[in-house]
Amino acid sequence: MQSEFKDKTLGALFERIREYTRSVVSEKRYEHSMRTAHMLADLCRTYGLNPEKALVAGIAHDMCKNSPDNEMIALSRKDGKPVSELELSKPALLHGRAAAVLIQEKFNVTDPEIIDAIANHTFGSVDSCDFALLLFVADKIEPGRPQSTDEYRSRLLSLSCHGIVLAVLEENIDYLAARGKIAAPASLALCDKLRKEVADEDK
Repeated sequence: MQSEFKDKTLGALFERIREYTRSVVSEKRYEHSMRTAHMLADLCRTYGLNPEKALVAGIAHDMCKNSPDNEMIALSRKDGKPVSELELSKPALLHGRAAAVLIQEKFNVTDPEIIDAIANHTFGSVDSCDFALLLFVADKIEPGRPQSTDEYRSRLLSLSCHGIVLAVLEENIDYLAARGKIAAPASLALCDKLRKEVADEDK
């Protein structure tokens, strides 16, 4: 895998994180992480972003998914942001924030886009860069997801960068609503922002 990288430093980093992730999550979660990494790399190629950096963010995004609740909470608090009541009631929601701290502490990653992407892949954020928003998308549409057929992905990839994020975000909000759940405030705020931006693109 490392041979796929032109940037050997990123390649070595990917291998270290891949090996660590495989050792701490279930095989099913590891396979999802690999598919997400490659999906994000494909998205980055489509929208003109760095696909090698995408592989690193993708393989790392769920590396805290199977961590104990107290560890996820403790790691998340180190990012300086408040932990919401929703997150405390369901600490698994903190796995992205925890992983974003861990990738800095354990792997010395300082790239702000990678950190942003991992931290915010669960809900999305109005403050996130396009690279981070595309990890949110990749996580939801990687080929292991039940709805993610070739036709489904092809249709989405015909949209603009913000168009694909909006489409996947709206789908996720509708999915939760159909189950009697309300999306997180961060997701709803991002949806409102993207609707305005995509409407402007269409003018």
